[in-house]
Amino acid sequence: MDILSGVGVVDKSAAILDALATRGPLTLAELVEATGISRPTTHRLAAALGVHGLVGRDEGGRFRLGMRLHAWGTRAAAPEGLLEHARAVLERLRDESGESAQLYVREGDRRVCVAVAERPTGLRDTVAIGASLPIDAGSGGTVLVAWAKGTAEMIGEFAAIRTRGWVESVAEREAGVASVSAPVLGSAGVAVAAVSVSGPIERLGRRPGRRLAEPVVAAARALERAAGLR
Repeated sequence: MDILSGVGVVDKSAAILDALATRGPLTLAELVEATGISRPTTHRLAAALGVHGLVGRDEGGRFRLGMRLHAWGTRAAAPEGLLEHARAVLERLRDESGESAQLYVREGDRRVCVAVAERPTGLRDTVAIGASLPIDAGSGGTVLVAWAKGTAEMIGEFAAIRTRGWVESVAEREAGVASVSAPVLGSAGVAVAAVSVSGPIERLGRRPGRRLAEPVVAAARALERAAGLR
């Protein structure tokens, strides 16, 4: 981490969080190596950050980003007013489709899950709130790229997808999982989020859009209206 404030404890704490964000869960020794901070100071600061929920431990005892930090991140990533209405829209979509529903927003070259309504029983595709996934795998990522603000060439590349209004994927993000997604559009016609439904291929099939495209697109339009985006 190159940016320094001159306040030692803040800079060192930020270095610890940055290392965990970029490298994933780390042992104390790995965290010391990644930050260059002494072992006693690293342990003391990580423990203090843990008290505030900003650092946690995984099942193997390694340090990881805390759930409170994930929650802050999702609130920051989502456009204002979107999350306020997302839960009700996703729950209706889940009940109508019988599958788990998610809302994603773009963050650089990743997409972050900011809201979810899980299928209560049976096989399901579980995506945790705060989960950061590649933008180039899965229907949700394709939606966020296809409806991004960009050059005419980029828009032309995704012209067929934009005309159809939705995207389906099969085993792109994860083996055995299929999904259908549609864009939540702002006033300029740019995607501010993606509404998705996902579940096992054995239940959704190899052409999940045939059954799920209509309710997913309807949910995206409903969220636009509820959030005052269009």
